[in-house]
Amino acid sequence: MSPVGDIAKGRLAIIAGSGLLPSHVADAARHAGENPFIIALKDEADRSWKDFDHAVIGVGDFAALNRIFESNEIDRVVMSGGVRRRPEWREIRPTLKTFMKLPSTIRTLLAGGDDTVLRMVITLIEENGRRVVGAHEIAPDLLASVGPLGAVRPGRDDIKDIARAAEAADALGRLDVGQGAVSVGGRIVALEGVEGTDSMLERVANLRSGGRISARRRGVLVKLCKPQQDVRADLPSIGISTIENLQRAGLAGVAVEAGRSLILGRSAVIKAADEAGIFVCGLDRGLPSWGVA
Repeated sequence: MSPVGDIAKGRLAIIAGSGLLPSHVADAARHAGENPFIIALKDEADRSWKDFDHAVIGVGDFAALNRIFESNEIDRVVMSGGVRRRPEWREIRPTLKTFMKLPSTIRTLLAGGDDTVLRMVITLIEENGRRVVGAHEIAPDLLASVGPLGAVRPGRDDIKDIARAAEAADALGRLDVGQGAVSVGGRIVALEGVEGTDSMLERVANLRSGGRISARRRGVLVKLCKPQQDVRADLPSIGISTIENLQRAGLAGVAVEAGRSLILGRSAVIKAADEAGIFVCGLDRGLPSWGVA
């Protein structure tokens, strides 16, 4: 059976923000025999979609989104990629069905946490008759598995840092703030905010070069799915840039939640990590002390 499923009748739409994830999902869908329609978000999507049927819309233009769904017989939608900027209230274009929810929609877009916003967008899409599916349902090969994924394994000190950073990332996620944390020698030195993982790791590198973090201790990055998160959108992900930034920050490796995190370009990521002496591993949230099995 294909990853998309045998019961699919209509067409798949991929809402594409920035980064590599939309391309991975589109390629996986096409490999499974789909003809996905790409909805590129204006000023966010940074890939060429010339080889796919596609359209460009503003982030808050729900009316245009629904017109695309109707004219292309879309029945399933994947939300993928990053969105750096939230729309201003003047940019929100509701459908007739969602017009009455406009005040609460604007409040959520302006003030809600990322998970709150994504759940609202999923609800608005599904109220217009479509089903939102996760990127991992279309491209399951992207999901991290439990344990070390390359040749490098975490050491005893690394495992202690993994446990410490996982506790911090879990607490951060419950506040709907971010998904990642960095621990060095059992000390939390950075928490991910709206700037994203790469910018957080750049901050760690600056702390290291400025002597605020010991040069003798390496430390780790942990990324977890938020406990309350709808897994159909914004799963934690790592890619080549993560490995490059881990190396610049002097960290020993990265641990991500198995089954609920994505590795974009797995073979290239593992190759780069092995060459840099950096571990990549998947955590089982159900094991004691955030086990890497």
